[in-house]
Amino acid sequence: MPFAPVLHSEWLKIRTLRSLVAGLGALVLVTAAFSALAGFDNSADADFDPLFSAFFGVSFGQIAAITFGAQAVSSEFQGGTLRVSLSAVPDRGRWFAAKATAIGVPVLAVGLLTGCVSLAVGKAVLGDRASGLSWSEELRGVVGCGIYLALMALFAAGLAMLLRSGVATLSILIPFLLIVSFVVGDVSGSAADFLPDKAGQVALHETWGGALGPWTGLAVTAVWAGAALLAGAWSVRRRDA
Repeated sequence: MPFAPVLHSEWLKIRTLRSLVAGLGALVLVTAAFSALAGFDNSADADFDPLFSAFFGVSFGQIAAITFGAQAVSSEFQGGTLRVSLSAVPDRGRWFAAKATAIGVPVLAVGLLTGCVSLAVGKAVLGDRASGLSWSEELRGVVGCGIYLALMALFAAGLAMLLRSGVATLSILIPFLLIVSFVVGDVSGSAADFLPDKAGQVALHETWGGALGPWTGLAVTAVWAGAALLAGAWSVRRRDA
């Protein structure tokens, strides 16, 4: 079967699940809300980063992105849906590629919108404190936001296919992002720089230290997402539906 019809069918599955559509809406709202709250913090800080303050909500909005990726895959394990899908598309690799594309593309699009909204809200709240940002830094932040959120959704999707459980995936990723990442957040110049979230979020900073820059950081996150997708593809090919 050609790839386009498979992709279309996978997109229809996602579009018709209200929880997934709501998750994309939550991605925009949660990110913008937390970015606004961060901008209201007027405490003096020598290390204040106006760009990251405008995109601070991504640290919380990414939960909606990984939930979207995990749920889009875990829905296949409910009511024998996966068996039906693989019966219609015997080429399991093609099916999983279509599933990943149907997850990554909408999150990328919504992630870019999220970046624009978050930047606008953040700058409005920051006022003069954001006046030093250049258009190239702002553009990097918006593009980096979209790419980062898409990669995290794909990372969750690959892990969900490997574990065959959205609950198990979120039970691993959410504590990791909200606890482990914050604990090691101030550690620089070490292996902590190569964690998927810490590496990818370098693109959201005006300045940075450590081993990675904005695009190399996103490349590291892409490696994590790619590894998870390869593991998920192996699971699809080698395990019974």
